[in-house]
Amino acid sequence: MADSATQSFSTGAENGLPDPAELPDADVVIYDGDCNFCISQVKNLRRLDCCGGRLSFLSLHDPRVAERYPDLTHDQLMAQMYIVDSQGRRHGGGDAVRYLSRRLPLLWLVAPILHLPGTATLWRWMYNQIAKRRYKLAGKKSGQGTCENDACAVHFGE
Repeated sequence: MADSATQSFSTGAENGLPDPAELPDADVVIYDGDCNFCISQVKNLRRLDCCGGRLSFLSLHDPRVAERYPDLTHDQLMAQMYIVDSQGRRHGGGDAVRYLSRRLPLLWLVAPILHLPGTATLWRWMYNQIAKRRYKLAGKKSGQGTCENDACAVHFGE
């Protein structure tokens, strides 16, 4: 692996987030470390992990993601955030948000709304609408290109 001075990917530690190596028993949040919107949202998750130690973070661009989770394709990871829980189960997109509402005590207040019977499809749809527009909402991390002329549009086989 290249040393940290030559790495071309964003790391959780670079963004002030705990790394899975620091918290081996924590759930792993896999997010787009090149996306300003995503970085700000995982930093919010870090703050919501009030007791600490429940969540660690990896950018989908970190080579360890492909090594540890070969079942998750690059396209899947670009489409939505994933959480790999301590039992190895994968929770993606809207389902990941619902999972976090049960996992983080500060989110317990919204859990009943997120878990109303029949609403899972709505939450997944809403999550996907935001995820598709994330680069337009906040752009890419500096040095990762510009977002002019829809250059940052995220395409999923459309």
